[in-house]
Amino acid sequence: MSLDEILSLLGSTLRLSSPLIFAAMGGLLSERSGVIHIALEGMMIVGAFAAAVATLSFQSPLAGCVAAMIAGILFSVIYAAVVIPFRANQVVAGTAMNFLAMGIVPFISKLLYGNTGATPSIPLEDRLHWAGPVVAALLLVAGLAWMLARTPVGLWIRFAGEHPHALESAGVHVVKVRWASVLAGGALAALGGAVLSLSLASAYTRNMTAARGFMALAALIFGKWRAPQALAACLLFGFAEAVQNRLQGVSLPWNPEATIPVQFIQMVPYLVTLIVLAGFVGRARAPKALGSTF
Repeated sequence: MSLDEILSLLGSTLRLSSPLIFAAMGGLLSERSGVIHIALEGMMIVGAFAAAVATLSFQSPLAGCVAAMIAGILFSVIYAAVVIPFRANQVVAGTAMNFLAMGIVPFISKLLYGNTGATPSIPLEDRLHWAGPVVAALLLVAGLAWMLARTPVGLWIRFAGEHPHALESAGVHVVKVRWASVLAGGALAALGGAVLSLSLASAYTRNMTAARGFMALAALIFGKWRAPQALAACLLFGFAEAVQNRLQGVSLPWNPEATIPVQFIQMVPYLVTLIVLAGFVGRARAPKALGSTF
């Protein structure tokens, strides 16, 4: 490969990783506080849709990002209400939230635009340049890593997921910490969805997240619930997706007239995710109180 091709591949890796990084950091906040966040996929879906709708309405990608975060918070309120005060099974509730997002977004799209498949195309001048989300994602990782390690708020979040009774005995309200973590996590995951519709694409399209929420969750597990390691996993998955895009249209070595079937190429990121989980999930120690009620 030439230097230009290597730099192009690196740029594609960073660009494709940015939605995963936002979602993984959202999951990090929630799960370090003790709440399993299977609903990252649903948060990304509502964020991608809300961002596209707001950007089309106000001709501003900033308005789209703000709308995505608000949608993520509102969606997280439902999830947090179900799993924190009502103590529902967090895996089941998160799965239900994903299905709710998959159903409610096409319904609203039908009301607004007369179809369930996609929003109108966003003009080029109203989209996000890919460099902005990449820089913001990297700064977010650094900020969260510092907050969790160096600040009282980070200590509260970590103790809510490790030793909630000790945190409560110290006078900190564990339930409030978990509520705040889940809502902030939903906002960040929705912001990852906004990057999809405003930067990687030119509109919201149905199922455009393509299981990226679950890939972000896999990155979180691979990273052992730590921000820098989760970032590395997101970059790995982004690299796999960049390679997948490069392989499309490549000829078979033994038959130059035939190309690699696109179905096999599209499997690459998901195969990498499975391999990573199979090889490393057993070595990762989750927060001790993850999934427990309080």
